[in-house]
Amino acid sequence: MPRKRHEFDAASVAIRFAIALLLVFATYNPSGWSYVHWAIVPLPEFDPFKAIAGIVLVIGYTMFIRATARSLGIFGISLAIGFFGVLIWLIVDVGILPLDSVEAITWVVLFVFACVLAVGMSWSHIRRRVSGQFDTDDVEENS
Repeated sequence: MPRKRHEFDAASVAIRFAIALLLVFATYNPSGWSYVHWAIVPLPEFDPFKAIAGIVLVIGYTMFIRATARSLGIFGISLAIGFFGVLIWLIVDVGILPLDSVEAITWVVLFVFACVLAVGMSWSHIRRRVSGQFDTDDVEENS
């Protein structure tokens, strides 16, 4: 069955999460394959392709950060960061994540940043599903 235009489901969250991961890890990651390593580090060799890629990343961050700020607010963002921070603490405390590996910590922090962006991008839809209440900026036209 085809999806309705305004239907929100687990696939919608997964798509937002995948895009957030792509955005964050394309910008920077410890592997050396990122925009920072390609365009920023060898700065004298900057060209129009690198500029366009940078603008596309800024557009992506603008969409995700604005949606996150609008749907979660400062308090919600603080709660999300606190939740994921304690989750990191737990995986360090259990021994899954070694504190002596800066690279491992960097990967986890970037992953958490993508999680916060994905939650922020999806939160208005999730809240509407759970509570039945619309945000004030939700506008739908009757067709």
